[in-house]
Amino acid sequence: MKKSICVVGLGYIGLPTAVMFANHGHTVYGVDVNEKAVNMINEKQLHIEENGLQERLEKAIDAGLFSASTKPRKADVFIIAVPSPIMPDKTANLEYVREATASVVPYLEKGNLVILESTVPPRTVQDVMIPELVKSGLEIGTELFVSHSPERVIPGRVFEELVSNDRIIGGYTAESAHQTKELYKSFVKGQMHETDATTAELVKVMENTYRDINIAFANELAKLAETLGVNIWEAIKLANYHPRVNVHEPGPGVGGHCIAVDPWFLVELAPETAQMIHLARKTNDGMPGYTAQMTASILDAKGIKDPKVAVFGLAFKGNIDDMRESPSVDVIEAMRERGIELSAYDPHIKENNIPEQVQSQEEALQDASAILILTNHNKFKEIYPTTLSNMKNKIVIDTKNCIDRATWESAGFDVYVLGDSKN
Repeated sequence: MKKSICVVGLGYIGLPTAVMFANHGHTVYGVDVNEKAVNMINEKQLHIEENGLQERLEKAIDAGLFSASTKPRKADVFIIAVPSPIMPDKTANLEYVREATASVVPYLEKGNLVILESTVPPRTVQDVMIPELVKSGLEIGTELFVSHSPERVIPGRVFEELVSNDRIIGGYTAESAHQTKELYKSFVKGQMHETDATTAELVKVMENTYRDINIAFANELAKLAETLGVNIWEAIKLANYHPRVNVHEPGPGVGGHCIAVDPWFLVELAPETAQMIHLARKTNDGMPGYTAQMTASILDAKGIKDPKVAVFGLAFKGNIDDMRESPSVDVIEAMRERGIELSAYDPHIKENNIPEQVQSQEEALQDASAILILTNHNKFKEIYPTTLSNMKNKIVIDTKNCIDRATWESAGFDVYVLGDSKN
């Protein structure tokens, strides 16, 4: 049976999810507090970048199955897909979840299903959502059904992974989980695993914390390798041939709405217990400063006075336009503190709060002493170094091991790679 679905939050997860349900025959009402984004969506324009989203949005609107507004409306199902960021003190900010939940309460009716997709600390459904939902006057579990089904997708491959990835369904009651599973059967081909809401919340945070710890391990190895006469990228590749080893890659820091945020949820819940988690977070949060110092040391060793560095990459990962928690922002700030002149360029990002950003590669490189690659966009991998003629010095510092070293060296560049003692 096709449902009417109200999706609250039309960002990197909410909008693709809403469009996906609409493309599979459900009537979907999208809601967002950003009036500009709502207007753009209704005009079939995108305010975010995601492969395949444009054509799917057009299909949904043209079929009369999707529209956007700044206010919720009555529906069979309500999906909450709003941010759950951390505050400056690294504690969770759950006000977006609370406010989004409260916003749908006036529209709830007997038999409705409310699903939280946002990644949140364990017990958020119990302690934040339920106190708001009971204000509807409906009995939770018999008249109103509530679940947590966290997204498990990666930017750039959202639509592929919405379909193929297994999904965790955490019901406040068993019937809530069952109803949620039946809804997502609309398009999910992966297995759906039913559990309770708090377990589902913990599972999602565990997944991202595992990756954060693994990256911190790789970053420590990268620092060690620089003193051992070793290229850590080669060493990791060889180690990963072991059938039970999967070391992640080092880099200038960890960004994104999940890996850089979710581990702090566990640290906040149990600081005395989550010591390894806390150490991994501090290790990865320290990489932007390490990257800035590495850059400054290279320039100083070359005897370059008053250098200008062209920062290539502001997004937190390659080939997307998402700057949430991007380590590039912290690298830039750390270089500012060292008095280094900067330009910043990212082909995927047009608007942000980085005053040094320019809109072309040529402008970024004008009179630059070095290129600092912080994001492995395909466009950076495809640069022909022989065409870069407007730089003062030929230096490239690659924190993602994404360019062909031999090609750049043959073009006269001094190439430095994070985690390579052969620099």
